[in-house]
Amino acid sequence: MSTPYPFTAIVGQDDLRLGLLLNAVSPAVGGVLVRGEKGTAKSTAVRALAALMPEVAVVAGCRFSCDPGAPDPACPDGPHEAGTGVSRPARTVELPVGASEDRLVGALDIERALSEGVKAFEPGLLADAHRGILYVDEVNLLHDHLVDLLLDAAAMGASYVEREGVSVRHAARFLLVGTMNPEEGELRPQLLDRFGLTVEVAASRETDLRVEVVRRRLAYDDDPAGFAARWADEEAALRERIVAARALLPRVVLGDGVLRQIAATCAAFEVDGMRADIVMARTATALAAWAGREEVVADDVRQAALLALPHRRRRNPFDAPGLDEDKLDDALRDAADDQGEGDDDPDPDGPGGGVPPQGGGPDDDGADSDGPDDGGTEPGPGDGSAGTPGREDTGSGDAPAPGGGAGEQQPVRAGEPFRTKMLSVPGLGEGAAGRRSRARTQHGRTTGSRRPEGALTKLHLAATVQAAAPHQRARGRSGRGLVVRRDDLRQATREGREGNLVLFVVDASGSMAARQRMSAVKGAVMSLLLDAYQRRDKVGLVTFRGKDAEVALPPTSSVDAAAARLESLPTGGRTPLAAGLLKAHDVLRVERLRDPSRRALLVVVTDGRATGGVDPVALAARAGRLHASEGTASVVVDCESGFVRLGLAAQLARDLGGSAVTLDELRADSIAGLVKDITAAGRAA
Repeated sequence: MSTPYPFTAIVGQDDLRLGLLLNAVSPAVGGVLVRGEKGTAKSTAVRALAALMPEVAVVAGCRFSCDPGAPDPACPDGPHEAGTGVSRPARTVELPVGASEDRLVGALDIERALSEGVKAFEPGLLADAHRGILYVDEVNLLHDHLVDLLLDAAAMGASYVEREGVSVRHAARFLLVGTMNPEEGELRPQLLDRFGLTVEVAASRETDLRVEVVRRRLAYDDDPAGFAARWADEEAALRERIVAARALLPRVVLGDGVLRQIAATCAAFEVDGMRADIVMARTATALAAWAGREEVVADDVRQAALLALPHRRRRNPFDAPGLDEDKLDDALRDAADDQGEGDDDPDPDGPGGGVPPQGGGPDDDGADSDGPDDGGTEPGPGDGSAGTPGREDTGSGDAPAPGGGAGEQQPVRAGEPFRTKMLSVPGLGEGAAGRRSRARTQHGRTTGSRRPEGALTKLHLAATVQAAAPHQRARGRSGRGLVVRRDDLRQATREGREGNLVLFVVDASGSMAARQRMSAVKGAVMSLLLDAYQRRDKVGLVTFRGKDAEVALPPTSSVDAAAARLESLPTGGRTPLAAGLLKAHDVLRVERLRDPSRRALLVVVTDGRATGGVDPVALAARAGRLHASEGTASVVVDCESGFVRLGLAAQLARDLGGSAVTLDELRADSIAGLVKDITAAGRAA
């Protein structure tokens, strides 16, 4: 077994280390989500925490880690008699992103259950993690069905495996720790809220700290055991401090005044539900115990808010995470004034007393505690402005903007997002689980049965009985039981929803550059991006203007990145529509090689005009028919406006073999959609 990197040898990252240690002191805090760029010691810190956790007393031979002092009466390996048990180190169990459902919750031997009537159960990762740490690296990439299982286990403290009337239940209480890179996509709000705390990490920009990080890492790689031995005293001291804080925790007093501060803070930031208040209370109590105090003070509440609220106050996927510390101080001050305790205002310069020891490393000057960044995307010229000051909007895309190139306008803000109509890929796919198009999936409604190709995961009971029934006399059946063989088993086929690759091809030429028009177009694309986020799609962005097209964003799970690129998109110049379609064809060709099972939806946002070069309209038509010949599902969002309409976008949709919708029709609550619904209802009546 490899020697883990010592926790106390980690340089900087105070918030990360504090969040993990508070959960070690009080597992009831609810885990921690670590967000940050790659290469910032996220995984290293989580794996190092296990060595600091106190040992766990378990029933000897129990695969589900029952506490010998209070064994689980429903344990599949039970019943157990209360006793002393044996001690073992706390486990850190890693859940791979691509794990199967059986690997997570465990598997029943269906064949033995049917033929012998026994519950032959193989425990999964949830059983292994009971009373330990469940670590999910790249948690934002976890499949939805695994997320649902984690939510259920975290809420109930138990895991249930039920198949065709055979049921197994076992305890599953664990410390949930997840790490993620926000550039690769965000978490579902339901899972995000399950993490008690969240911390943002980033690499220090201080030369001395970076040098120390490299020096320690090289020393560890050269001699892991020797390096760990040099930090053994610091590790032992930190372990003893955790044990002492755990012992002190039940005696910590959480006064009514502090509770009012917690409630007032959560109300001021308009968080949903009551989980934030409870987590803040538990975190503040753990902070007091960590500092060796028996009473929670205002500084504990402030630090608890900085850890427990940032991921709960976000209103939509495109909001930047973080907490306004001035607003936090005002909320705490107002709550204290209401109690007549204005002299106990929190110190805005820091929490005090909550930072774990550095273990002899260089002093941390706070370089790693900066506020959240903007996602790594630099704004373009004029980014975020609604228009160019002092310049009348003529509605033309050919006039140069101040400081810009000829025929180019500065970016405009996107219009207000709205709920869009459902756009889907026709047919039945087999891609990654999601919420857009119909697909054969592991979850969903049962549509039929087939012979299992590997391990049986979802039994179709009726089909299995039908397959076994004709052979009962030949198999010597004499009793009431059904004689079932391996060849009789049938796998249930199910239909659910898959996530798709939604590739946006956006016309940024002069014909689209009228300010109000481009703002509406960006608002529509932003709305479609929000829809793609909710449906667990990958997204990509191709833009075309001037003489060529470019891939503004390669296909990614990060909808935030696509939104940022869209906001900074300039407009102006000619309309190389064919170039945009051909660039999209190249992107889709590469993606089919990378992920053959993920089907694509091409969304072309344009007024259909094509200019520049020789016969640009015919060239665009040929490019459209190229997509149609390969069966690419497509939708053209018609941005043409005015009284005189040429219908070019509708013609492009026919060349693509897809459909066309106007900006108004794209809205889920559009009048056109309402008329269609009323008409359909009238026909049904």
